[in-house]
Amino acid sequence: MRAFVSLLLNAAWLCAAFASTAHADDRLEWTGAVTQIEGSAGGGLVPWALVGGLGTNEQIGATAFVTYVSTQDFSLRAGGASVDVDDRVEVSVARQRFDANSVIPGLTLGQDIVGLKVRVAGDAVFAPDEWWPQIALGAQWKRTLDFDAVPSAVGAAHGSDVDLYLAATKVYFAALAGHNVIIDATVRRTRADQFGLLGFGGAAQGYRLEPEFSAAVWFTDEVLLGAEYRDKPSELAAFKEDSAEDAFIAWAPIKNFTLTAAWTDLGRIAGKSPQRGFYISLWLGY
Repeated sequence: MRAFVSLLLNAAWLCAAFASTAHADDRLEWTGAVTQIEGSAGGGLVPWALVGGLGTNEQIGATAFVTYVSTQDFSLRAGGASVDVDDRVEVSVARQRFDANSVIPGLTLGQDIVGLKVRVAGDAVFAPDEWWPQIALGAQWKRTLDFDAVPSAVGAAHGSDVDLYLAATKVYFAALAGHNVIIDATVRRTRADQFGLLGFGGAAQGYRLEPEFSAAVWFTDEVLLGAEYRDKPSELAAFKEDSAEDAFIAWAPIKNFTLTAAWTDLGRIAGKSPQRGFYISLWLGY
């Protein structure tokens, strides 16, 4: 808990440091999304085409986040920050720590992630009469910590790699009983084992194209309800890997702060039965 609070304070400090030098905060509430577990703007599991932060054209914005996920056998802590330029380019950093004490007493896995996202076409919000969604290309460079200790031993081939993804996101106004709806579809080129926490590649050592989806509706201007699905490769001969899903509620009392809570199903991890539990995340944006 102390480490989690420290992570929150450090992330908030990073956001404040960026904000003190940036003239931003002009975009509408929710247009920076929240931050997914790898540091990119999106939902909890899936990166969207939206660019993090609240900076408009010719502005610099910033975000910071902390996330905690707990299932019956494991827990994950993640935190990081991002900077966006001209509502077009997003650069993010994130660190994850995964408590695998139920597998090996005292074992903690982790990875560092550096992300880059570029909006290449469309506008998810300000072009309501156009059917074309906002399109973004993204990359997430990942480095597994302590690769030789566990990931290599269970069959992972590499300790670092790059996930590439293409995301399409669109907001549909008054689309469901008068409520606004946001839809995202993402395809990811990856060979990450358990998001990269267990390394990359394995018996097959091949990249796969995996689909990811998000859909949410604004119950009120401050409350967003939604669900996500993320398929994952199953590269390790020792452990079969399943898809991940969540159902979430996000609350934004002001546009600079969002609290997200979710029920999540991460599937089987390290041979354990399907891991289900709760997810909570704090987001700060400017």
